[in-house]
Amino acid sequence: MLISVVMPAYNAEKTVRQAIGSVMAQTFKDWELLVVNDKSKDTTRDIILDLAKSDGRIRYIENKRNLGVSETRNRGVSLACGQWIAFLDSDDAWEEQKLEEQVELIRKSGARFVFTGSAFMDQEGRRLDYCLNVPEKVSFRQLLKQNVISCSSVLIEKALLERYPMASGDMHEDYAVWLGVLKNEGIDAYGVDKPLLIYRVSGASKSGNKAKAALMHWRVYRHIGLPLTSSAYYFVFYMVRNLKKYGKIWRETRK
Repeated sequence: MLISVVMPAYNAEKTVRQAIGSVMAQTFKDWELLVVNDKSKDTTRDIILDLAKSDGRIRYIENKRNLGVSETRNRGVSLACGQWIAFLDSDDAWEEQKLEEQVELIRKSGARFVFTGSAFMDQEGRRLDYCLNVPEKVSFRQLLKQNVISCSSVLIEKALLERYPMASGDMHEDYAVWLGVLKNEGIDAYGVDKPLLIYRVSGASKSGNKAKAALMHWRVYRHIGLPLTSSAYYFVFYMVRNLKKYGKIWRETRK
């Protein structure tokens, strides 16, 4: 079972070494890592190529022009050799047993789409006490209330991503994909309720600005064709739950 790990990278010289290192440290060994450099202007390219010298499973890919994260992920998926895709952003990291535990769940359950809980670190890489727990399974309607599926925690069949590629636009493009898969394929996503992803909290990220993140969330509802009244209904759930979640994270970063 070959897993293709797709990592978009743009000006990631401060974090990409840790991200790649966490893939190299996986206890599950049957993987390839496609690091897609989206025309970085710093030393990201040199760091990736240096690490690739020590492990033949690392594939370096460079975009001819800056494509943005959605198209860069899609390109990585299109070039992947594995039938399973894992995403890892270049500023996040994994615990070493992440892939192994997900593969075990797939073999036991027959799941086609799995994800994990998350731990958090600040911009300097210091771990926070807060962890995001996830349910055993999540359906389309449950996911509408809160996106508990972090992109960097996902392991999913490549065929599903080929049918539901990430769309460009000022919205949470990965969330739109998860909703599309669950709704149209009639399946649930299965969670490993352990903090196997270490997510870096950054105010500079798209989701770092909470007002902008809320607007992007709303746009996902409209993008998938959810009626206006239903969009408003589920948006209330999103706002309440995210205020609780990010309130805890904010307090941790201020300690």
